[in-house]
Amino acid sequence: MINDDITGLQFHPLRDSLYEEMHSRPFQVIPSPARVSHLALMADDIQRVSQFEHLQELFEILGATPPTTDEVCAEYDLGAFRIRREKHLEFTTYTFIHFDAPPRSDPFASTGVTPLPSGWLERLPGQVVTAFHLSVEDSGKSEDEKLMLPRVKSYFEGMRLVGSSPQQGDARVWTSFRLHSDHFGRFLICNKRMSDSQLGRLAQRLMEIETYRLMTLIALPLARACAPDLAKMDRQLAALTQRLSEGGVIDEQAILGELTDMAARVEDYRAKTTFRFTATQAYHELVLKRLAELREDEVSGHLTVTEFMTRRLTPAVRTCQSVGERLEDMSKRIDRVSDMMRTRVELSIQAQNQQLLASMDRRSKIQLMMQHTVEGLSVAAISYYSVGLIKLVMDAIYDSGVSFNKHLALGVAVPVVISSVWLATRKIHKHFLALAKEQRDADLADEKARKEVSK
Repeated sequence: MINDDITGLQFHPLRDSLYEEMHSRPFQVIPSPARVSHLALMADDIQRVSQFEHLQELFEILGATPPTTDEVCAEYDLGAFRIRREKHLEFTTYTFIHFDAPPRSDPFASTGVTPLPSGWLERLPGQVVTAFHLSVEDSGKSEDEKLMLPRVKSYFEGMRLVGSSPQQGDARVWTSFRLHSDHFGRFLICNKRMSDSQLGRLAQRLMEIETYRLMTLIALPLARACAPDLAKMDRQLAALTQRLSEGGVIDEQAILGELTDMAARVEDYRAKTTFRFTATQAYHELVLKRLAELREDEVSGHLTVTEFMTRRLTPAVRTCQSVGERLEDMSKRIDRVSDMMRTRVELSIQAQNQQLLASMDRRSKIQLMMQHTVEGLSVAAISYYSVGLIKLVMDAIYDSGVSFNKHLALGVAVPVVISSVWLATRKIHKHFLALAKEQRDADLADEKARKEVSK
């Protein structure tokens, strides 16, 4: 018999949240027809708190119970009106779905934000990046494509259309990828054979494609702003490298100053662009994945969504990638040239030190010769004064009645005194030389120990 009781097991504290993470952003179920409006707003933590408070205010205005928990992804059904709010790393998305929109000849005359109270949407905190309307319409299976195209084009204010037939022809998708007179973009889904769940997944993919497309392109103006200065620094660095390769007399301090200035500017650009360029790559990968999931078929005479994205979006991403790689390459080149300059300066300093040491060596020899001369003079002077003192002592002893030959005694004392003074001076000299040798040996031992530690 299998024991189903596992309450005694120790579970990881994140186990439940890991299970729920896979279901945190479920696909929506959208019937046909429906009016959908989608907005993506860049917001910081403070603005996100304000956004949730603003959402609670909407519920109070509509007479519904406001939500109490600010979730990562939440859907709120208000009868014929649904609100979906999702929080992402950099932005927050709002999806407004109006199910009971009155049938009109223009599918964008009524939108997903039509049921919102006047002024509420305009006061939504954050910076709007994506804002577009998506209209879901039923389309007859036998409707003539030639008759449908003029009517669809009128919905997009005569703009050039991008269209495709996703999911093996079960629907038609039309868009212009442009802003219209209401400052919103527009998507039109003409449903043929798709269920509500399939429509929800298709609409979700289109909303993510448009949102991630614009988030991808945010880095393009930044890349374009960096490119001219990078080209200027590249020429400046090439000129410096050429001057170093030619040799000759150069101003090391001036060149190091130029290199330091360029390094500071490059690091400033890297600090401003690294996250943005990395995010661009991530968003672009998401766009490509969502495009692959569409499984588009071509509509005669029109670019598909995938073709349009590949032609327009990919070069922008490559531009950002190129500028990012140029920044990395420029930083490495500046480091290499700086290393060469530091090596050149160190060699120059070593040559100066060698000249200084040679000059010090010559001065030391002169000082040593002068010292020997001074030592000889000192021996003579000390001996002279010592013999004078001995003479005074001898005179005192002789005057006291002791009879001896003063001249002979003084003559004998002179070489003795000179020898004693000379020996004492040499002994002191050897003592100081021994101390200097001990200090030098100690310094050499410390230097050897530091080298071994560094290895």
